[in-house]
Amino acid sequence: MKKLLASFILGLGLLTLAPLSLAQAPATDPASAAADAAAPAPAATPAPEAPAPAAAAEQPAAAAAAPAPVPNKGDTAWMMTATLLVVLMMPGLALFYGGLVRSKNMLSVLMQVMVTFSLIMVLWFIYGYSLAFTEGGPFIGGLDRLFMRGIWDNDTGTFANGATFSKGVVIPEVVFAAFQATFAGLTCALIVGAFAERMKFGAVMLFMVLWFTFSYLPIAHMVWFWMGPDAYAAKEVADAMTAKAGQIWQWGALDFAGGTVVHINAAMAGLVGAYMVGRRIGYGKEAMAPHNLALTMTGAALLWIGWFGFNAGSALEANGSAALAFINTLVATAAAVLAWCAGEALMRGKASMLGAASGAVAGLVAITPAAGNVGIAGALVVGIVGGFACLWGVNGLKRLLGADDALDVFGVHGIGGIVGALLTGVFNAPGLGGPGYVADWVTASVVTAADYSIGAQVWVQAKAVLLTVLWSGVVSLVAYKIVDLVMGLRVTEEDEREGLDITTHGETAYNR
Repeated sequence: MKKLLASFILGLGLLTLAPLSLAQAPATDPASAAADAAAPAPAATPAPEAPAPAAAAEQPAAAAAAPAPVPNKGDTAWMMTATLLVVLMMPGLALFYGGLVRSKNMLSVLMQVMVTFSLIMVLWFIYGYSLAFTEGGPFIGGLDRLFMRGIWDNDTGTFANGATFSKGVVIPEVVFAAFQATFAGLTCALIVGAFAERMKFGAVMLFMVLWFTFSYLPIAHMVWFWMGPDAYAAKEVADAMTAKAGQIWQWGALDFAGGTVVHINAAMAGLVGAYMVGRRIGYGKEAMAPHNLALTMTGAALLWIGWFGFNAGSALEANGSAALAFINTLVATAAAVLAWCAGEALMRGKASMLGAASGAVAGLVAITPAAGNVGIAGALVVGIVGGFACLWGVNGLKRLLGADDALDVFGVHGIGGIVGALLTGVFNAPGLGGPGYVADWVTASVVTAADYSIGAQVWVQAKAVLLTVLWSGVVSLVAYKIVDLVMGLRVTEEDEREGLDITTHGETAYNR
């Protein structure tokens, strides 16, 4: 164990320096946080009630004299609340996963989820935020915010501001950074379910460092990084500003809260891990039923509550877009629960508690990219289709793939994420009750129903899905192989049979 920990600490130390080789632009030293330009915000469509067209451009001198925007206290309070709601998803995920494994591995899953989340928080504030959300190239950012440099001026007590999706509206950048940190931590923790009950704890941690650095951060940058609405001051600079955005943003893909960045990304890492680590001993021969479905249901309920912060918070303002994402998260999830239960009843003659909890997560996953991008009727369809699709994903597709994806990470998060991403391109259409997308950021004008092409937008969504699948799949394969060479991926057969709670952590979840 000492040798394992030493290898992990050494690997972590080396990998913390890895971003230095990825930087595409040198860090600059801002004069003060108060003087910083608004930081780029993640990509999503604006509120259905789009901002009014900008007035005619004023003279440069007048523009320079205009006062800097000040964060609204309501927006700031909402974003901090949303961040706390997303943090609540961490224990929710741990309980959801913990109830699904055998009792001898309960604590190992709780431990992997919580420590993974904590590890990613630290890495995020060291270099992750900078690589994801600063200007660099189309695939990765730079080091302007290394160790959160420049995000606040301690001498004056002033904070840098971050852009939202409305011109002239900002929030404290430190709040935006905290909100996005929770996304990164949850995404990595999702992967744990695929190789549960048989992977070394140290190997899990080292893999997370590698995958976070080389898969999560690039995908987050490609999908969500842009220069913010205020950068589009005139038509003459619009193309130049778009060229500075992440690659998938430049394509015009819509991902409100992380269908690609979070769910498809993590699902591919989980699927590759299921193959690389191998099947659990006795898989397909011994009973591996969930040991406590009451905990799983509790976890699913906490996830549903936290997901309101996840989705509605991605509007970055307390406005109509947040309200739309909020109600869509409610509607789609409920519809998916009913769809999964109905599907189970048709297949097996009865609906199950496990099915209802899984359906809730499936609906939450499917609506994530669509939350503020579709109308309420569209969200209902997304939830129904997502529920049925994920039910197939954990049954028929799982048998076809032949992988021991222990807690169905790919079947739910992969399939649900793909369904949600593609259907976003359909139901974003104004003609189908969707809010549309901003066609011109200079005037903040939204695409009309006549100009919206469902086929074209679905193709853009499909390209984003495909790139995420390939990127995450390749990075995951390499990362698992590196970890295997450094310390090995899997515990011994004796330890696996006894259970990871005792053999890895020296404790049990229940008194014997």
